[in-house]
Amino acid sequence: MKKPELLVTPTSVSHIHDLANAGADAVMIGEQRYGLRLAGEFSRADVAEAVKAAHQYGMKVYVAMNAIFHNDKVDELGDYIRFLAEVGADAIVFGDPAVLMTVREVAPHMKLHWNTETTATNWYTCNYWGRKGAKRAVLARELNMEAILEIKKHAEVEIEVQVHGMTCMYQSKRSLIGNYFEYQGKVMEIERKKYEKGMFLYDKERDNKYPIFEDENGTHIMSPNDICIIDELSEMVDAGIDSFKIDGVLHEQSYITEVTKLYRRAVDLCAENRAQYEKEKDELLAKIEAIQPKHRPLDTGFFFKETVY
Repeated sequence: MKKPELLVTPTSVSHIHDLANAGADAVMIGEQRYGLRLAGEFSRADVAEAVKAAHQYGMKVYVAMNAIFHNDKVDELGDYIRFLAEVGADAIVFGDPAVLMTVREVAPHMKLHWNTETTATNWYTCNYWGRKGAKRAVLARELNMEAILEIKKHAEVEIEVQVHGMTCMYQSKRSLIGNYFEYQGKVMEIERKKYEKGMFLYDKERDNKYPIFEDENGTHIMSPNDICIIDELSEMVDAGIDSFKIDGVLHEQSYITEVTKLYRRAVDLCAENRAQYEKEKDELLAKIEAIQPKHRPLDTGFFFKETVY
């Protein structure tokens, strides 16, 4: 049976070696000037080193260029894409059509993965971008299992699904954190915590803490829980989903590595020994729960939500 690729987001070049030993098949890297919500910042020198490190293990390297590019950055894209082609990146992850048009001009051989975060919700749209040159579509996290399986059934491109980690709930190109501080003491407030990863937007009514941060691409508000479906992989493996993504943004390096090891075990068993997977899957979930940060509860995201039309 075909195994889905295990795609992970490393925090640094050195982390790639750990992920290779943990069983990752591919990594996604980049820098915030061109990519959104990455687990680590990779300069051009880092990207070149990362490609060499990953390729020595037989891993693929995808570089994020999935930011929204205004006119002031469009002229930079050609130079960056040429650089990625020269160092041997395996694919570029994009959402803005400006990246697609620039790749056609300067590196037509470069593989493209279409990822607009929220709009890859049906097979027709995935196939449309496939006809434009994308080899893969990254599905929105707001889809349930039924919709994912339906898309895969009709897709003419590879399909990638996030199986672990947080989800971006809101992004603005503006810097909003300063404005939120003005509302301290009301229903939603920014509170500084001891966690090393910064700030949280606190909803008293739901008792949820949403990680929030600003970077060059604006303000990002993340989900209060982490997706985890290590015990629910069977249907997607059977359907032939091409890639499972573990998103490590705002997590520690050691946590990402350990989660990768557990998913490697789960994917291998699910594809090769289904009976053993059924026996071990609850134990694998328990192992993740044991290392999960207390402020990041696990849930199944939208995978088992009912579709409402």
